[in-house]
Amino acid sequence: MSEAKSKKAKILAKSAAERGAMAKAELAKAKEEAREQRVDPLSDVMILDPKEDSVKSLQRFIRGVGGSHGGDYEKIVPGEFADQVLAGLQPESRNKLLRDLIIREVNKRTDNFRKNRDRIDELVADPDSGAYPYVNIYDNSLYEEQLYGLQIELLKVQKYVKETGRKIIILFEGRDAAGKGGTIARFTESLNPRGARVVALPKPTEAEARQWYFQRYSKQLPDPGEMVFFDRSWYNRAVVEPVMGFCTPEQTDLFLREVLFFEKSLVDNGIHLCKLWLDVGRKEQKRRFKVRREDPLRSWKLSPVDLASLEKWDDYSVAIEKMLRQTDAPYAPWTVIRSDDKRRARLNAIRSFLKEIDYPGKDWNVIGRVDGRIVLSASEYMRLHQTYKQ
Repeated sequence: MSEAKSKKAKILAKSAAERGAMAKAELAKAKEEAREQRVDPLSDVMILDPKEDSVKSLQRFIRGVGGSHGGDYEKIVPGEFADQVLAGLQPESRNKLLRDLIIREVNKRTDNFRKNRDRIDELVADPDSGAYPYVNIYDNSLYEEQLYGLQIELLKVQKYVKETGRKIIILFEGRDAAGKGGTIARFTESLNPRGARVVALPKPTEAEARQWYFQRYSKQLPDPGEMVFFDRSWYNRAVVEPVMGFCTPEQTDLFLREVLFFEKSLVDNGIHLCKLWLDVGRKEQKRRFKVRREDPLRSWKLSPVDLASLEKWDDYSVAIEKMLRQTDAPYAPWTVIRSDDKRRARLNAIRSFLKEIDYPGKDWNVIGRVDGRIVLSASEYMRLHQTYKQ
């Protein structure tokens, strides 16, 4: 009997202990819930001092968190940490932080631009001598930013051309390795290919060689709503072909007599014609040829005609000057772009085109100023060319 009572007493004691433990757990839970529900007396105080740069405050806070982890930032999960910081900020603190971040980024870019501007605009000792005027190449980050804006303007032009049914031709001419292909790529890389077409015709067939010279080019003229970019054009007959012996002097003379009538007909029939001549210096041309020869990915660009042209620099110069003098007209003018610096040349080629065409939403601030040191009319170029030869 005593054994049964003892057993029962043990059971009751165990039940009491369990009930006590459960009561303690419930009390602890209630206290925890109360703490969670208690209003934080500092909740209405901004972590970021309104009188201080909030970015610096945030950097100091992050350093403090890193210090609490012994400097081991790998223990911090960036996304979770960012969520926790933002959740702890009042709306005015978040707005101030965003504003200060924007101000800091703009100021940083402005400072970089000021530092780079003097460097990239540094001129040679005598910039009016006819030599390429700039000492340094254009800053790449600035180039990318400006190119982005200009390509948006080109999209506006394409939209306008498509909606109105306008027709546009842009001719890209120049010596070998002058940068024609790369400039065309910057014109077209963001355009809708359905309304922008690049034409780079191969050597004419025997049948084409017996046709009227302009016939095979006439087949490539733009349809309404289309922009066509010629990577070399009918002006082969004025420069490359006579210099390399691919046509007779009589054929070149006939071309020079006919070409302005052909172009006048294009313009009179509603085609906007833009003629760009990219002019590269002799030393820079040789450097680019060497790069092409040694770079397997560019070796296809170097042809026997390119190498042969090195020995015919002066012959090319005579043919170019003759062409510019006889084929520059008010309705079809040449724009010469000195292209020793490809970045400057590409930006200014796009600017030159955008400047001469009207379209809705045209943003002159984005287009910017055409660089008159490297963008010349035909007559300006020939005067500079004569100065350089002297």
